[in-house]
Amino acid sequence: MEYTFEEVMKYIEEEDAKFIRLAFRDAFGVQKNISVMPTEIKKAFTEGIPINARAIAGFEDCPHAALYLKPDSSTLAVLPWRPDSGRVLRMFCDLCTREGEEYKSDTRYILKNAIKKAEHEGVEFRFGSETEFYLFQKDDEGRPTKMPYDMAGYMDIAPLDRCENIRREISLTIERMGLTPERSHHESGPGQNEIDFHYGKPLKAADQMTTFKMVVNTIADLYGLTADFSPMPLENKPGNGYHINIYAETRDGKDIVRHAAAGILERIRDITLFLNPADASYSRFGNGTAPDRVNWSGAGESELLYIEAAKERTRAELRSPDASSNPYLVYALLIYAGLSGIEKQSVLPPEMDESGPLLPCSRKEAAELARKSDFVRSILPESILRAYLGG
Repeated sequence: MEYTFEEVMKYIEEEDAKFIRLAFRDAFGVQKNISVMPTEIKKAFTEGIPINARAIAGFEDCPHAALYLKPDSSTLAVLPWRPDSGRVLRMFCDLCTREGEEYKSDTRYILKNAIKKAEHEGVEFRFGSETEFYLFQKDDEGRPTKMPYDMAGYMDIAPLDRCENIRREISLTIERMGLTPERSHHESGPGQNEIDFHYGKPLKAADQMTTFKMVVNTIADLYGLTADFSPMPLENKPGNGYHINIYAETRDGKDIVRHAAAGILERIRDITLFLNPADASYSRFGNGTAPDRVNWSGAGESELLYIEAAKERTRAELRSPDASSNPYLVYALLIYAGLSGIEKQSVLPPEMDESGPLLPCSRKEAAELARKSDFVRSILPESILRAYLGG
């Protein structure tokens, strides 16, 4: 829900807020923020709050010395772990130039453009997420270790599952911030957890993922632990996935997920670099139930795409991404790939096709595929490509 400036100021007064975090993200999706006093909010909405653009990862070659943060009032939320007196609020921001134009390399802007393209084609996408992370202990100096918080396994319960209260605290905190967690449980690895989100519109889903990682890291730290979302935190143990549930339908309600899924399979190798940007991402492929081949099935085991035909709507679950990725770029690329499949009326290949190509086996291979892809270059600005490809 969008709020007017007057409504935001009234909310700030009612909540006795003394600081407002204006949050944004670098080219790789890492959240950044600057805190301002309530007296600066009017300026934020009208002119924007300036930041040093070239000090932000991926924006080093920005043609503008300064970019300006303009808040999206629909993302207004209280940070529940901060004091009740002198509370702290948070709003996500768009990056703009001095003239007020949205910065073309802001990945939130790239996603917004993808959404506009889908709307123009009469298609609505929604995304849900199933995200895994490890909880590790800290040493006596407060530094992260690789010692898991427990030795529980898949869907174990207390006392084996020592993470139960932390997952509950994370879920309740996220809910107080206006988001919708759906399920949580212990995962297969020691100290590994999963929290799932109900599907939502793409921009909200990306904002939600960014908020989720911040909350997990914050709550883990309050418990004296450290959270690890990296693809392979422990050798010879399950990796962390960021499974994405995809829904697509036309404006009149026609389910077109299968065409979208076929389009994603056709483009997946070209876009893997952005779904899996870390070197360790490629060690996860083929490890345990993580996919390593471009295929699909309705069985829900280790294929790249799981297609579930439910009564209400079809769901496609993409299992290759990991949380080292930038959700704004991920959702934008999935929308464009899905739209290409919808436009061509693409058909899924045979189920569990063993002749399907393998996913890239290294970041180097993924980068080369992205570098040569006309599809990727038609979507992403040169500065984002340089940030991911180097050079």
